Order: sequence, then C-alpha cells, then structure tokens
Amino acid sequence: MAKKADSVTCAPAEPAELQSATHDFLKALSNPTRQRIMLLFARGAELSVNEVAEQAAIGQSTASQQLDLLRRGGIVTSRREGKAVLYRADKAGAAAALSDLQAYLQNCC
Repeated sequence: MAKKADSVTCAPAEPAELQSATHDFLKALSNPTRQRIMLLFARGAELSVNEVAEQAAIGQSTASQQLDLLRRGGIVTSRREGKAVLYRADKAGAAAALSDLQAYLQNCC
C-alpha cells in the first residue's frame, strides 16, 4: 500500500508586491541595448551621453532615451557638470531594487 504524500502549503502573512521602482528597474534591464550600456559603467566609469552613444554604437538621441530609462529604473544616476550631464552606475538604487525583488520572490515562490 503506497503512502500518500503530505502536501504542505505556506502562504505569506501578507501578499508581497513589488514596488514601482522595482518595476522600473526590471523594465530598464529588459532591453539588450540598455544591458550593453550598463557594461560601459564598469569600474565606476562616468560618461556623457555622447560618450555612451559612441561607445555603444548608437545614436545620441537613442543613448539619451536609454539613459533616461536606466535613470528612472534606479540603475544609473546623473549629475550636471557645466553643460554636460554625466552618468554613472547607481549601486544603491540597484541594490534596493534587488532587495525588493528578493523579498518578493521569497514570499511568492
């Protein structure tokens, strides 16, 4: 006679939901061009829109749009230096989104 397997279900006390900033983070990372741009910021590099466009082999307006999405996603931060806007990786923003995502996944999966 075969034993019946016990099924254990664990429901979280509160349903976990991702913060809107985490949604923006995931959207920002979902595009291969933006992923390629992020690699340009390795080792703390700080780049202008023109430098990103040149190094990523994309147009300046495309680079600007992609950097804006990455900024809204908390993946890059920007600062103005004279007329130029310089971008760099936002480690704190990415860490916060990853922490939120990890908490979500622990509660739902």
